[in-house]
Order: sequence, then C-alpha cells, then structure tokens
Amino acid sequence: MGNDVNKYIEQIDRETGEVMKGCMVYIPYRPRLTERWFMAFQDTFEELAKDPELTLEPKNVLLFLFSKLDFENFIQLSQTDIAEGLGMHKQHVSRAMKLLTGKQIILEGPKVGRSKCYRLNPYYGWKGKVKNLETERRSHLRAIEGGLGKPQDPAETKK
Repeated sequence: MGNDVNKYIEQIDRETGEVMKGCMVYIPYRPRLTERWFMAFQDTFEELAKDPELTLEPKNVLLFLFSKLDFENFIQLSQTDIAEGLGMHKQHVSRAMKLLTGKQIILEGPKVGRSKCYRLNPYYGWKGKVKNLETERRSHLRAIEGGLGKPQDPAETKK
C-alpha cells in the first residue's frame, strides 16, 4: 500500500485467461453543443438597440439572419426566403437589407447563383473558430486602411 507509483488495474480476458494490466486515465468530459449558436458582442447590441433608424422590421430581419448564420459568418438566404420566413412583404425585406448593409451590420458577399451571399460583420458577432475571428477582423481593418471602404468597426463609425 505504501508505493502509489505501481498501482495497476488488472483485467482477465475470459477467453484466454490472460491477465492484462493497465492504469486509470482521467479524460475530462467536454460537452458538445448540439444547438445552433454564435458569439455576440454586447456593446454592439446596445448600439443596435439605441439606433433610431433600426425600427421593428430591420431588427426582425437582423434577428432572422442571426438564426440562419453559418460558419465564418456566411448567410446564404434570398430576400424572398427571408420574406416568407418572417411573413413580410419582399419590398420591406429589401428596404431592411439596404439599411443593414448601408450601416455595414450585414456585409454583401459574392452572388451565388441568382442570390446574393451575405456575411455578418465580425464586429457584431461570430460563428466559427475564435482564432479565425481576429484574422477576419484584421482583414477588414486592412481594407479600411487601404481606402477600400468605410470603417466596419461600429466603434469607428461613432468617432
């Protein structure tokens, strides 16, 4: 009992009678997420709540887009699908998307077929590996510094 280093577990193979020695290994339980999820940044939620231009319809469209967010912040959904999903007129969805893209909350991506591909601005939220978030944010800053667009960091637009 005095020598803890030599503690083994023995198990007998019932078919061969062989005594197998081993040791206990602790493997921590890591629960896997089974629900859909994304990370959100609280400061930007306050900004969204206080923005007088973001009335009920654009906020509903944004919440619907949050629910459809794919990895690396891609959103592949037509405005018709959004309208049907929310029970809204397509013209109202179009107006909401124009406002959300104009404020750079939602970024326009390349066309896929006949529909546009969108991405959530990574300063508002992120779905994917955390290490890719910083890379994505840096790529937006490089585009801004190079004069390719307006600032996409919500904090920068207030300065």
